[in-house]
Amino acid sequence: MVQLFFSMFLAASVLFPFGDKPIPGDPFIIVNKESNELAYLNENEIVKVIPVATGRSSELTPEGTFMVIVKAENPYYRKKNIPGGREDNPLGTRWIGFDAQNTDGRIYGLHGTNRPSSIGEHTTAGCVRLQNNEVEKLFDEVPYGTKILITSSAESFLELGRKAGALTK
Repeated sequence: MVQLFFSMFLAASVLFPFGDKPIPGDPFIIVNKESNELAYLNENEIVKVIPVATGRSSELTPEGTFMVIVKAENPYYRKKNIPGGREDNPLGTRWIGFDAQNTDGRIYGLHGTNRPSSIGEHTTAGCVRLQNNEVEKLFDEVPYGTKILITSSAESFLELGRKAGALTK
């Protein structure tokens, strides 16, 4: 009986892999590169919509569904050897890293900024940039394993959330 259950579980995992879609009601993030906005969904509702900055060109910020796998306060900026917490650190006060393009959560992320005037622009090297106060709130609310959908669409967050399976209302 246990073997039969395991075989059925394994077959279901292959046909319908866990993690492809969010579970309705769980925290979920949608980034729309077209509008440069981020929607935070939780408990089957759009909790907030936040302006963001995304890639200078459309291919820099990858599209798809990813998962939060790294979180860091006052992140270190490796590229220019800038310690976390310094005013010249372009990553701001928080880093929420996700596994885009099979990376380890340290290449692509949602993060703060030391250039608040860049929010709303297409100006990053690939990450999603938020105001520090906004990324700090999100950091506290978003658990590891949260799904992030990054897209470029004319659809509303309600439509995108429904399509992704994160909203049932």
